Amino acid sequence: MINVGIVGTSWWADEMYLPALKNHPEAKVVAVCGRDPLRTQQFAEKWGVPDFYHDYQALITSGKIEALIVATLNETHYPITMAALDAGLHVLCEKPLAITYAQAQEMTEKAAAAGVNTMVAFTHRYMPTTRYLRQLLDSGYIGKPYTLNMRYYSGGARKPGYKWKNDKSRPGAGVLYDLGSHWLHLARWFYGEITGLTCYMDAILTHEGHESADDMATMTVKFANGAMGILTVGRLGWEGNKPGQTQQMDFHGSDGTLYLTLDWDTVQQIRGVKDGSMGVEALPVPESIWQGARQDTVMNTRDDVFYTQHVMAREFFSDIAAGRPSYPDFAEGARVQQLIEAAVHSAVNGCCWVRV
Repeated sequence: MINVGIVGTSWWADEMYLPALKNHPEAKVVAVCGRDPLRTQQFAEKWGVPDFYHDYQALITSGKIEALIVATLNETHYPITMAALDAGLHVLCEKPLAITYAQAQEMTEKAAAAGVNTMVAFTHRYMPTTRYLRQLLDSGYIGKPYTLNMRYYSGGARKPGYKWKNDKSRPGAGVLYDLGSHWLHLARWFYGEITGLTCYMDAILTHEGHESADDMATMTVKFANGAMGILTVGRLGWEGNKPGQTQQMDFHGSDGTLYLTLDWDTVQQIRGVKDGSMGVEALPVPESIWQGARQDTVMNTRDDVFYTQHVMAREFFSDIAAGRPSYPDFAEGARVQQLIEAAVHSAVNGCCWVRV
């Protein structure tokens, strides 16, 4: 049994990691750490976790854990993870891996030297429609890839009140670090390595009391296979549903086209059309991917996938127990961080083209 510690007691730790590991046959959460003493104690009691800490260093050096989940603010990923790696712990870290590429690369190199498993929580790769889309691309449904267009709209910056992701003074704030990291990872997963990009980003809304971080960003990317892509992420969309976000993807190639629509409410759909055909066909996700997950709402699907299937946190600890490497690892997280920095450089310098 792998003893696990978690740093962070936010809604995400409560909604993602504790439910996913509650019944894991090879991992047990034995300690949590949070800044607020009362909240941390209540969190531990809710999930039956025996120990709780207010100092991550004390948790890491306690000798009670073999692995750590870092579910904290972006600016804290580097110091917490480096301390964990110094202690020889396996680490699953939230995205983005770090604030800078230099930090992410240092984390990657230290993990490799320590010989531990690492993972970055790129959650969207695990959704059933995303996994089936990857299968269709691998099977040659569109033939040689020509273009992709990926759009991710949420309404997180529309709402009043302070949110650190809207505050430019906070390291790692803004939509490019937040949603852009997911999109860069998925674009590489679908079409392969990105060799260059250009980016425009802006803070369209102003938020009283602080300088606003970017709430819209569009990247044009070039792939090593010759294809090009447009990646758009935004936090200003009114999507008319409770989750407040939607995703659309279009993929064009020599032999056909694929479309993905995921509204995070009730629609999770893939459609396609082959070259020479005049009609778009529905391409239902096979049961081998659903694995019994509920399909009535996207949020129910998400819960069933992450709480019961062999993905992300559950997969990470099974990998450790089996002695096999995990993916997406810190090297992938560092590459995404490098692309984020290139995008920021492009935007700051007037949307110049950046080879990566």
